[in-house]
Amino acid sequence: MEQVDVLVIGAGPSGTVAASIVNKAGYKVKIVEKLKFPRFVIGESLLPRCMEALTEAGFVDAVKEKGFQEKFGAKFVKNGKVCDYSFADQYTPGWNWTWQVPRGEFDKTLADTVEKMGVPVSYETTVTGIVFNGSDSVTTVEDADGNKSEIAARFIIDGSGYGRVIPKLFNLDKPSNLAPRRALFSHMKDVNRSMADEPNRITIVVHAPGVWVWVIPFSTGITSLGFVGDPQFFKQYPGNDEEQLRALIAAEPYLAERFKDVEMVFPPRVLESWSSTTDKFFDEGFVLTGNVTEFLDPIFSSGVTLATVSSQLAGNLVVRKLKGETIDWDTEYTQKMMQGINTFRSYVMAWYEGTLDTIFFADRADPVIKNKICSVLAGYVWDTTNNYVKDHDTALVKLARLIELEKKYSPKLDSQN
Repeated sequence: MEQVDVLVIGAGPSGTVAASIVNKAGYKVKIVEKLKFPRFVIGESLLPRCMEALTEAGFVDAVKEKGFQEKFGAKFVKNGKVCDYSFADQYTPGWNWTWQVPRGEFDKTLADTVEKMGVPVSYETTVTGIVFNGSDSVTTVEDADGNKSEIAARFIIDGSGYGRVIPKLFNLDKPSNLAPRRALFSHMKDVNRSMADEPNRITIVVHAPGVWVWVIPFSTGITSLGFVGDPQFFKQYPGNDEEQLRALIAAEPYLAERFKDVEMVFPPRVLESWSSTTDKFFDEGFVLTGNVTEFLDPIFSSGVTLATVSSQLAGNLVVRKLKGETIDWDTEYTQKMMQGINTFRSYVMAWYEGTLDTIFFADRADPVIKNKICSVLAGYVWDTTNNYVKDHDTALVKLARLIELEKKYSPKLDSQN
């Protein structure tokens, strides 16, 4: 039986950030990962807030060496109207840039770096069972050849992402309150890209009510392109996945010429009904991080940010616990993470309900308010000095109502004057 201080499940950004922080504190850490890296996953457009976690984990220099596309903002497009957000204008002090990355290469860079720091990573290793005795545990794993072994740990950090290892083993999963949606996407050889297409930011195109497109250019000349909407929307387009995606591209004026007949790097893929959550984020012998806690929606690229920030926070709390401190996990972890998750959730719901449509494409924008919303888009969803974070559940609705009232009455006032 292998003995470690902390077992980390998952070698993605969540697992590697937590593993690095615990390892730096001098504790013995091991990562087990079900898949072989590199592997494909979505979540390719990062947010500036995650740079703080990557910095503390010691990953930034290694990522810089890869030459990934730097990202400085986000652009929203609808019927020829453009709403452009530059992270340099955000309200909250902090990082004002990040990267757009093919996740297979990005995640492998983090995993390779943490291995160089002395943390072993066992790939193609599946967790088949966990037995807890207080905070101590014995985890049974199985490798690609079917060989089983056991790992004893003083604590477990579950950063298994969509695998949701501990929630599935202990029946902690519960449905999300977000509606099910479908994504159809591929990587495109973006041969018609020009500097006017702004490779240094993500572009979100409003295609139809409740249907949007992500356009994420990489430094390689490849661009990630995906349509997201209600599953019923896609049924109006006949054919296989590629025929559907090409028909959707042809039907969107902003994309039609740029991506007409361009080669796809891989056949289009589909993700559906991805939103999920769990009953609890921690117990005596484990903590859940990243998508294991809750995955919302890809619209605001929150996935990697929630993954890295939760593992940054969890890693430091685990170190304190191993040192003998008493941790109030509910206050110091769950409530903290729910602040960020609920802020993003309000923005996701406001996007699909049309509230943000009204705000983003208003004829006039208050620069102070825009900068505060920009901070949310940059991932600074824990800054409660920002009323668009603190009052996330009401502030957007009030702003949209004011914009609608101004639209309704301003022409009349102007004519009277």
